[in-house]
Amino acid sequence: MWVEDEAGPYQAIFQPGSAWQPAGQPTRLPHEDVRAGTAKLLTLFHPASGQVRVRGVTSCTNAVLHPWLQQTLSEVLQRLPVATVLPPADNRAVWERWQEGLSVKFTLLDTLPPLRMLLVLDNLVGHKTPDLVCWLMRHGIMPLYTPVAGSWLNMAESIQRILVRRALAGQSPTSPAQIIQWLEATARGCNAHPTPFVWGGKRRARRQRAYARRHPLGGSRATTLQVGQ
Repeated sequence: MWVEDEAGPYQAIFQPGSAWQPAGQPTRLPHEDVRAGTAKLLTLFHPASGQVRVRGVTSCTNAVLHPWLQQTLSEVLQRLPVATVLPPADNRAVWERWQEGLSVKFTLLDTLPPLRMLLVLDNLVGHKTPDLVCWLMRHGIMPLYTPVAGSWLNMAESIQRILVRRALAGQSPTSPAQIIQWLEATARGCNAHPTPFVWGGKRRARRQRAYARRHPLGGSRATTLQVGQ
C-alpha cells in the first residue's frame, strides 16, 4: 500500500519555529514579510517501509500532478515482485473485494491485470479523472479514496507535517526554489534512515495503559483513578 497527497502552499516568508529568545524577552519576528511566491509538495509515501518520494512544485494542476504520479508509480512497480496471474474470474474478485461497502464505486475495466498495489488518495476531483483512474487500473493499481473529513486516514499527511517542520520551522526562505530545495533535501535525509509507520503505535499503547489505570463511573465516559495506581 502507498499513499499520496499534496501539501502547501508554503510561502517564502519567515516560518515560525521553536523560540530561542533570551529569558524574559519577547519573541521577535521580522517587522515585515516580503511575499516572494509559494511552493507545494507532491508526496508518495510507503508507510510499511517509511520511504517517501517527493517533488516540490510551484503549481499543482492535473498537468503537473498526473505525469509525476504516473512516472513515480511506474518506478515503484518495477521494483515489486512479479504478480501472480489468477484466472479471470478470481482476479476480478480480488479487485471487487476492495470496493465492498463503498457507497460510490468507479467502474472496473473489462480486462484487469493482476492487482499489484493499493493507492490511498483524498477526494480531489483531479484524482478521479477517467484518464488517471483507467491508467491506474491498467497498471494493476487500485485507487482508494478517503471519505470526506477523513483525510487523517491518509498517512501521507503525517509524513508531510514531519518534512515541513524539519525543513522550514524557524527558517526564512526567500524564494519558492529555496523552499523546494529544503523540502526535497529533508526527504532525502529521511529516506537515509526511514521509520515505518503503523496505526496506533507507542502513543496508542501509552493511552491504553493510562486508561487501564482508571475506573469507569456509572457506565459513562467519566473515570477515576483506581486506588493504589
